[in-house]
Amino acid sequence: MSFLRTCFHPRADRHVHAGSEAIGRQDGLLWYKDVGLHCNGEFSMAVVQANNLLEDQSQLESGCLSNTESGPYGTYVGVYDGHGGPETSRYINQHLFHHLRNFTSENETMSVEVIRKAFEATEEGFLSVVTKQWPIKPQIAAVGSCCLVGVICNGTLYVANLGDSRAVLGRTVKATGDILAVQLSAEHNVAIESVRQELQTLHPDDSQIVVLKHNVWRVKGIIQISRSIGDVYLKKAEFNREPLYAKFRLREQIRKPLLCSDPSIFEHQIQPHDQLLIFASDGLWEHLSNQEAVDIAQTRPHSGSARRLVKAALLEAAKKREMRYSDLKRIDKGIRRHFHDDITVIVVFLDSNLVSSTFRSPNLSLKGGVISALT
Repeated sequence: MSFLRTCFHPRADRHVHAGSEAIGRQDGLLWYKDVGLHCNGEFSMAVVQANNLLEDQSQLESGCLSNTESGPYGTYVGVYDGHGGPETSRYINQHLFHHLRNFTSENETMSVEVIRKAFEATEEGFLSVVTKQWPIKPQIAAVGSCCLVGVICNGTLYVANLGDSRAVLGRTVKATGDILAVQLSAEHNVAIESVRQELQTLHPDDSQIVVLKHNVWRVKGIIQISRSIGDVYLKKAEFNREPLYAKFRLREQIRKPLLCSDPSIFEHQIQPHDQLLIFASDGLWEHLSNQEAVDIAQTRPHSGSARRLVKAALLEAAKKREMRYSDLKRIDKGIRRHFHDDITVIVVFLDSNLVSSTFRSPNLSLKGGVISALT
């Protein structure tokens, strides 16, 4: 079933309260929550579907980041952009944050190493799923997902990324008062020359590790990203054979993984002039620059900022096809994919008073359009 069928109900246009928060709203293929509160300020979230099955998954968790009530407390954001199907992104949505909480509890703190371990456990878990399902559902070996995570804890921001989703910071320039866009995430797409060079260095004996095909750079002529969760057919030789579809199988034997699941992780001490963060799948960045996105997101009121960003991207998508936005909105999922990708946007506003405080907010969980307040 698609995301819209599983997460929305016939009365999704009404607010349904869970504690002090409310479930999001639906407008056709668009789901949005215009404003909510997290430990460090406000947030806004929006998702628009283009594929027959939504391949983007996302979540925002706020409150205790470990399995113990003693903390630490903070905010977790995840954007998972799947490809080849929704199975991997859904798996990440169900398991990555739980791994993060477990390792935070074990280490009694949040750290780069904790985040790295959570990614590793998620990759290993999905590999187990593929192994079990291989005899009856071999195509799951060709399903994968980008994975973008943000964690705000004790005044520190961690951004971890696999693939080509992107996190952008909006920071006030003291001299002018303007809000400048600063990209925080490293992207792993072979359209970027340094990423191609990295792969060529890792595979010096393979002159075809990156191939220009139909004017697009791809790993082995198949996929554009060099890091992901899943895609095990490009990581494990035992999954690159029949009964996997021939279009995915490589002629030569895989001797070492072609893709990896080791995230790039950025650590930053949040400053008073850091105003907002935008976490989004590449469906947004295909149509908007970093600065354009920050300019739209910082417009007051903050409420509805994620929805404004999605609309701006859709307006650009319509403009590129010389059509009206109103006409684009009438195109159904599946066919809509010819005009734009699934797009997920989470905007996190930073209240410097809350970032630097020891305030312990109630636990809040918003996942794929469903929100719940936890005790």
